[in-house]
Amino acid sequence: MTTQNENIQTEEIIAENEEIQQDVVTEEVEQLINPLEEANAKIAELEAYILDADKREQDIQLRAQAEIQNIRRRAEQDVEKAHKFALEKFSKELLNVVDNLERGLDALDKAVTDETTQALVDGVEMTHKEFINTLAKFGVVAMGEVGEAFNPELHEAISMQPAEGIESNHISTVLQKGYTLQGRVIRPAMVMVAA
Repeated sequence: MTTQNENIQTEEIIAENEEIQQDVVTEEVEQLINPLEEANAKIAELEAYILDADKREQDIQLRAQAEIQNIRRRAEQDVEKAHKFALEKFSKELLNVVDNLERGLDALDKAVTDETTQALVDGVEMTHKEFINTLAKFGVVAMGEVGEAFNPELHEAISMQPAEGIESNHISTVLQKGYTLQGRVIRPAMVMVAA
């Protein structure tokens, strides 16, 4: 019976050892699984961060491209305006010359008495006409005619007076012609408006 007891004790010891070994193995597996799960969670977190960073980078690139296109478009518009309106200051200065020629023509028309002075008037009229045509070639156009509807964007009203044969709120007298350059007002017409 001693042998049997010894066998039983040996079997119990072996079973205990197996249990201890199984507990140790389970503990070691759990120790390996926990870091693996943590590593997988960290990998998933980093992948999400990378996707988010890629989206932010694409957004930044799209915004930068849009900004570059806007800058390019604005620069093209600025160059176009510079070409179109480069003559604005020069044209404004020439308008004084046109005004003086017109005043001279008015004075000459009143003072003409013979053919000699008529030739002088004709010469000044041709000069005036050529001058106006040259300005028109470069986009400078006169505006503000009697009978035209008053437009505060184009005309500067000096006064309102009743006028025969002219509708209310229309130009009755032009005191100084206005001019546009490529459609932009460079000098408004000074006018009197019919009341």
